[in-house]
Formats: sequence, structure tokens, C-alpha cells
Amino acid sequence: MKIAKTLFISLLFCSPVMAQVKPCEDLKNEIDAKLQAKGVQNYTLEIVSADAVGDRTVVGSCNGGQDRIVYTRR
Repeated sequence: MKIAKTLFISLLFCSPVMAQVKPCEDLKNEIDAKLQAKGVQNYTLEIVSADAVGDRTVVGSCNGGQDRIVYTRR
């Protein structure tokens, strides 16, 4: 039981480090690079608020979950 309590406490203090917020532009650039490396063409990536996604395809989440990166074929 003591091991479980120690593990819980260590995870509690580590969680802010693991839950760092990634800037939206950085994530968008990473996704864009991966799509280009796969040869995907004729698309757009757009940063929108989480409540403005609609029926678009979400390919990433950023800004602490407040924003989404959506993918649209042109």
C-alpha cells in the first residue's frame, strides 16, 4: 500500500511537466510536415476553437484543449 501511495504522489507532482501545453502553430507545423512527408496534397490545416469544429476532421488539439486543428481537403 505504501508503494502505491508513493507512486500516486510522485505522479501527482510530475503531471504538470507531462501536461505541458503545446503552442498551436508548433503542432500545426508538425502535422503539416507529416502530411507532406506522406505525399498528401491539396489540403488546409486551420486552428479553430473547440466549439467551432462542426463536421470538420480534427487532427490535433492544442492550447490546453481549448483549440483544435482541423483538416480540410481542397
